[in-house]
Amino acid sequence: MKRLVKEKPLGLLGGGIVLVLLFTGVFADLLAPYGYAYSDLSIRLSAPSAQNLLGADNLGRDMLSRIIYGARISVVVGLVGAAIDVIVGFLVGGVSGYFGGKSDTIIQRLVEAVQCLPSLVIYLTIMAVVGQGVESVILVLGISGGVLGSRTIRSAVLGIKGNVYVESAHISGMRSRQILWMHILPNIMPVLIVEFTLAVGRIIMTEAMLSFLGFGIAPPTPSWGGMLSGAGRQYMLQAPWMVLWPGIALTITVYGVNVFGDALRDLWDPRLRGGLGRYGRKLKQPLMAAQEVMAGQMAAQEVTEG
Repeated sequence: MKRLVKEKPLGLLGGGIVLVLLFTGVFADLLAPYGYAYSDLSIRLSAPSAQNLLGADNLGRDMLSRIIYGARISVVVGLVGAAIDVIVGFLVGGVSGYFGGKSDTIIQRLVEAVQCLPSLVIYLTIMAVVGQGVESVILVLGISGGVLGSRTIRSAVLGIKGNVYVESAHISGMRSRQILWMHILPNIMPVLIVEFTLAVGRIIMTEAMLSFLGFGIAPPTPSWGGMLSGAGRQYMLQAPWMVLWPGIALTITVYGVNVFGDALRDLWDPRLRGGLGRYGRKLKQPLMAAQEVMAGQMAAQEVTEG
């Protein structure tokens, strides 16, 4: 936490946005002044006022309430989808990287085949088959994201499995399943945490995109992407607040989650530690000392040769 405050102020800002999003999603029933489906046609398309702080939509529903309940949908989809993403990524990438050989080759060729296809085409095709709904969006985005992101986890496993303690566990007779659980998983946990935080923002944005296109979460369930589509586009000139507030909420949320994830990656990913933050300051003095020693040795050698 101290390193986050001192070295990554933008990451701290992103963490604050994430906390606000979580708080809003959990306590949406208490924070929202109306139910997300409550309709009063007498205030249809009314501008922001004391009664409706963010205005009302074409059906007379309070925009603030729908934004707040939309945060709950984003929290559920983002967190659960990211958890599935990491689990699937570890199962695919961990098995591929640890066992290697033909299994690694086959799995990686399948992953590369999936990566060759545009992600949007894959999402739209699967959603057209399984149908709309929160559960469908979570499963589709989580599983597909895990498969596509498994190469990162595979790389981390390849860097761990050659260590002495892994080889010792294998020689002692431990099963591969136990080695993956007890030795591989704890040592790649920073990579998994970073992958989780980055997946949250990606899944929230993708859910909004699918809902905007009509393949995600069906009305009347409030989704920020769905609020930007349909009636939002139809009445955007007459009532611009119908698309303004969902767009701002989506932008701030994805920005905060991504900045927070990038900060955690910079602080925790072993591949990015060299020369950054506290590690860079720790390495600076030994490096200068080594350079001074080398310069002294070269000077002594020149004197001897002279």
